[in-house]
Amino acid sequence: MSDPRPIGVFDSGVGGLTVLREILRRSPRESTIYLGDNLRAPYGTRSDAEVRAFSMEALDELAERDVKAIVVACNTSTAVALGDLRRRYDLPILGVVRPGAVTASLTTRNRRVGVIATPATVRSHAYFSAIKDENPAVEVYEHATPALVPLVEAGRLAGPDVEAIVGEALAPLLGERDAAGDFVFPLPASARIDTLLLGCTHYPLLRPVIAAIAGEAVAIVDSATATASALVELLAINGLDAPAAGEPSHVQLTTGDVSAFRSVAERIFGEAFPDVASVDVAAIAS
Repeated sequence: MSDPRPIGVFDSGVGGLTVLREILRRSPRESTIYLGDNLRAPYGTRSDAEVRAFSMEALDELAERDVKAIVVACNTSTAVALGDLRRRYDLPILGVVRPGAVTASLTTRNRRVGVIATPATVRSHAYFSAIKDENPAVEVYEHATPALVPLVEAGRLAGPDVEAIVGEALAPLLGERDAAGDFVFPLPASARIDTLLLGCTHYPLLRPVIAAIAGEAVAIVDSATATASALVELLAINGLDAPAAGEPSHVQLTTGDVSAFRSVAERIFGEAFPDVASVDVAAIAS
């Protein structure tokens, strides 16, 4: 069996492009439709009710375009709304929390994993629960870093100012004091995290800066690669693989500024996908 229909990929903004990149690398025959709700990003500082409503509106748009499966490439949407989304649509829906949690639990050597994510994702404790499901012995330290998503959405991925913002955001989780003089967890250096899970798909775009600040002793894990691998299995199990013949198509949609979205997309894909279309939020919500 095969299915030529596209895979829908949804994110609150540009962060899910990191997941799309890995999907295309693992499954080059598949067609895709990407929808970024940039106009209403970031989701991580919004209420759970808003996240659920916005996510459903976006997935309604993808479902109407006859996708065969949907990847919710937004950690906040996955953490807050995945159950509701799976009940709403009669097609396979894959989130990004579980694949990332599995990878982190397998990567850690001292069984201490730090998770940086949006406030909404941390509030849900989705990563804590998922990692504990994989290995109850792993200690999980969650830390909200709301300053990072706006950097990525603005295309600010490097430079001294970015390094300063990321350094300040990570300091409490890496055993340093925050502005209030407190630790996230007061452990000696020998007992600190050895694995840092990037619990937001925007964060891999800042990975070089994050890795430099975290240091060589800390392994950096993101969910993009793990999610792409899980998608391969999901498509195979459901008989939804793209046919061997035929040329795949790729559509990128944004509810926000097209030129800003295209600028970030070009950083990831180069000139591979030059066409970005605008989607009206009012039309989605109606």
